[in-house]
Amino acid sequence: MSAKAISEQTGKEFLYKYIDPSAAVQNRVRYVNVTPATDLNLLAQQHPWLLSERLVVKPDQLIKRRGKLGLVGINLDLQGVKEWLKGHLMKEIAVGRAKGVLKNFLIEPFVPHTQDEEFYVCIYATREGDHVLFYHEGGVEVGDVDAKAQRLTVAVDDKLSDAQVKEQLLTHVPDDKKDVLASFIVALFSLYEDLYFTYLEINPLVVTKDGVYVLDMAAKIDATADFICKAKWGDVEFPPPFGREAYPEEAYIADLYAKSGASLKLTLLNPQGRIWTMVAGGGASVVYSDTICDLGGVEELANYGEYSGAPSEQQTYDYAKTILSLMTREKHPQGKVLIIGGSIANFTNVAATFKGIVRAIKDYQGPLKEHEVSIFVRRGGPNYQEGLRVMGEVGKTTGIPIHVFGTETHMTAIVGMALGHRPIPNLPPVAVHTANFLLNANSSPMTPASSRTASFSEPKTTNDVTPPKKSKAGLPPESLHSLLWPLKNVVTDGWKEAQASSVCSGAKATTLFSSHTKAIVWGMQTRAVQGMLDFDYVCSRDQPSVAAIVYPFTGDHKQKFYWGHKEILVPVYKNMADAMKKHPEVDVMISFASLRSAYDSTLEAMQYPQVHTIAIIAEGIPEAQTRKLIKIADEKGVTIIGPATVGGIKPGCFKIGNTGGMLDNILASKLYRPGSVAYVSRSGGMSNELNNIISRTTDGVYEGVAIGGDRYPGTTFMDHVLRYQETPGIKMIVVLGEIGGTDEYQICQGIKDNVITKPVVCWCIGTCATMFASEVQFGHAGACAHQASETAMAKNQALRDAGAYVPKSFDELGDVIKSVYDDLVAKGTIVPAQEVPPPTVPMDYSWARELGLIRKPASFMTSICDERGQELIYAGMAITEVFKEEMGIGGVLGLLWFQRRLPRYACQFIEMCLMVTADHGPAVSGAHNTIVCARAGKDLISSLTSGLLTIGDRFGGALDAAAKQFSKAFDSGMLPMEFVNKMKKDGKLIMGIGHRVKSINNPDMRVQILKDFVKQHFPSTQLLDYALEVEKITTSKKPNLILNVDGFIGVSFVDLLRTCGGFTRDEADEFVEIGALNGIFVLGRSMGFIGHYLDQKRLKQGLYRHPWDDISYVLPEHMSM
Repeated sequence: MSAKAISEQTGKEFLYKYIDPSAAVQNRVRYVNVTPATDLNLLAQQHPWLLSERLVVKPDQLIKRRGKLGLVGINLDLQGVKEWLKGHLMKEIAVGRAKGVLKNFLIEPFVPHTQDEEFYVCIYATREGDHVLFYHEGGVEVGDVDAKAQRLTVAVDDKLSDAQVKEQLLTHVPDDKKDVLASFIVALFSLYEDLYFTYLEINPLVVTKDGVYVLDMAAKIDATADFICKAKWGDVEFPPPFGREAYPEEAYIADLYAKSGASLKLTLLNPQGRIWTMVAGGGASVVYSDTICDLGGVEELANYGEYSGAPSEQQTYDYAKTILSLMTREKHPQGKVLIIGGSIANFTNVAATFKGIVRAIKDYQGPLKEHEVSIFVRRGGPNYQEGLRVMGEVGKTTGIPIHVFGTETHMTAIVGMALGHRPIPNLPPVAVHTANFLLNANSSPMTPASSRTASFSEPKTTNDVTPPKKSKAGLPPESLHSLLWPLKNVVTDGWKEAQASSVCSGAKATTLFSSHTKAIVWGMQTRAVQGMLDFDYVCSRDQPSVAAIVYPFTGDHKQKFYWGHKEILVPVYKNMADAMKKHPEVDVMISFASLRSAYDSTLEAMQYPQVHTIAIIAEGIPEAQTRKLIKIADEKGVTIIGPATVGGIKPGCFKIGNTGGMLDNILASKLYRPGSVAYVSRSGGMSNELNNIISRTTDGVYEGVAIGGDRYPGTTFMDHVLRYQETPGIKMIVVLGEIGGTDEYQICQGIKDNVITKPVVCWCIGTCATMFASEVQFGHAGACAHQASETAMAKNQALRDAGAYVPKSFDELGDVIKSVYDDLVAKGTIVPAQEVPPPTVPMDYSWARELGLIRKPASFMTSICDERGQELIYAGMAITEVFKEEMGIGGVLGLLWFQRRLPRYACQFIEMCLMVTADHGPAVSGAHNTIVCARAGKDLISSLTSGLLTIGDRFGGALDAAAKQFSKAFDSGMLPMEFVNKMKKDGKLIMGIGHRVKSINNPDMRVQILKDFVKQHFPSTQLLDYALEVEKITTSKKPNLILNVDGFIGVSFVDLLRTCGGFTRDEADEFVEIGALNGIFVLGRSMGFIGHYLDQKRLKQGLYRHPWDDISYVLPEHMSM
């Protein structure tokens, strides 16, 4: 979400620290925070000023009207504060319907003042600008400030001046206080803007002869601006609403969300409840909560939450296990139900996310059965059939009752099943497989139209749509008025004024997309682009809708895509200017820019007059930036869809990004040709659900737009409803509204004024909010009611009374749409036409493989490492376990080379081998080559490689050869003397025997160190003993024919492999045969070679040239003559 409430302490810290010093604020940063952990007896010692001041004490827990509730202790000494706290600390109180425990208090200096020195000031954000409210009286009895305060609206990007404040706000203020108040309000507004506040209220604001005092303060900040304000905000703690505890599980999910590109949210409402939800999608999560509450489950609803935005399998697992852990802590006499629901996903791979949920169910299968948990699943979207199959299988294997349904079942039908209000079908219909890219066999022959470019329905010249009769049911007029009065001009004339002002600024197009629309996509979103091209092809467009891609992080190039069966190239540009210049036909930009760069890239796009429509997909753009974009777009006549949206779709013409999902859903929902129904929704996932509902109940969708879930979407419901009203092919309109905001009231007024004459079916989700004891922020940033008129119930009632068709619940939305549609068909307004099948589109290889439809031999096989999961795996062992067990380099080498967890002594021996082989001076061939290469100016890799290439039987590579020779002789039963004689007779050197410097009289200490360790720790050293006997024979002939370090490591390693208990004899011999032992020398000596390279660079040695006097020039005689 965006606007989040902060504590009074945090708000005042921001104000005192960052407000302009000229604002004359007096009571700067003197406070004490008291919690149950505070030792009251140490307060004076820690804060001496408490002894010399009169004090105020109050709870700091987002409680409104504390003074009226008797929750403020005023003009007390420290002892009085302690006594007051004893009576309030950890006391449970009720504030409205919310009950909570007082546990966080603020102690501040008392400011002596009179009543006429108290004032009220508030700044809050709306779409058109920021409103400053001021009233010349403040304090507990200020009353209804909305009705009586002076108001000043500062338009987006405008500034506030002292003169404006004095003229419009301070008309009832004594002259001697006007200057100081005006200066303070201007400074406060500047602070409000700079620190991205969305709401800031001070009551009372006290002005004395000494200056300004901020007594009580309430504030919200735009949490999405963290990346801008982090330096000033620091780590902000957002307290929960009063009456709801802050649970560590909520913080855990919030942390997962912060580290993920997906959306993961969790709010615990009643941890003892029996109804738990795990819903995909911000809009869908609200609909499921609504339905549960409608069916009487509000007291048992345990949580609200959602996961969306294509979370990974691991992220879904972490989310699911958190919920399963919470719901299996306390038993319920009726057992428990888990509703795993969701709308039809646009781009989330349902099977991948369900795999994470299935893992969690398997991990918790014992507790789930013990707590008698029943699970109800309904989902649609990419690969949903596989996801449902896996979910059904885990139910069978674990014995947990899991009921699985797909898109053939209404989205919220599983709620009625879970709560016992409707029967559970034994055999739900089998949905068409994702692989079937043809139309469903059961499609009605009287739905789609023959034309794919015009309206679905047959044209009619007369406009004989009769507006629906106004419902008599609902709230009485006086009750409705009491809900709606704060809207004033916003509801009645605001939308008319907006329409008039748009004429003065840039006029926006009624038709956003056609079958010739061309778009530029900002961001390398290959899957989304391919989806658009497949949609174009199935709609029989002449040309692809994507003209180019802009991606600043690479140079200009071409990207390959498919157009039906053939491959095409789409140009990719590093900067937008080149793309616009080379593609003047483009009038749409689809921005997949991140929340940090979306603002700048959208501003840049609006510099080009050719761009008429921009879709901003990113979620989490700060509201202040969005409002600036809206203002500029209105001036330039640009239509913005989003932010925080999946986009929109115009069947037969154009779709934005991932809208409508994959081709199976495009075909199942008949989105390849226009119908007669247009819709507008906030939610992207719910827009796809509307595609499904409308295709099943009518002749299909003409156009659909998801305006986005933020508080200030680029376009409003009314913007699109008016477009639909003016579009002849559209015969009826569906609006899926939402709790929060007042946009739906513009539709009410439009219907009343007969500006909207086409039938409007409308439902606002979020009706459950009024049933909760404390405020709940739903999945979308804008889904929160700040006054009664913003509740879903109030808006549904207003729409119903205005004459819109409003169902009793979301469950009945499809029935109402069908009823209105059937009525239009009966009147002849809509004439259904015969279906014309679309062309088939081949399935991508990668997706076909994902679905398990094809198989192909892998190009590579590996059995030592897997980096695909949440953490790296070495031969089946997680990297965290490797460090926890302190396995060291030897242990890691054992896992990666030998696929075994070797004994501790074996790991130590490997590490010792690496240490003793690390270097043997600069004179040996490998080091020499490395040095020469380094001095020739080559890089590290080249120099290291030149040294490694010298390793072979004559330098360093004797480990394998020695192991093989000695093993073969020993295994054949040959005596050491026989072995020596045979090698001499064959004219072969014994590998691992001999040293240029060391001898029996000057032993190699490296060998001695290893020999002592091996003799002490190895279970058996048969081959080593055999090699030492050979050494006795060879040194008797010549003292330097010793068992050298290569030979010692080679024969000892054979003993290790054969006797450590981890290998069969065949496995041990295989490792020797494939050259594993030489790897020890290569790995160890690489350390030395790198050391020589760094040494030469550090010493700044120049190019090496070998001296003449060290070269013997031996030329042929005839050449020398």
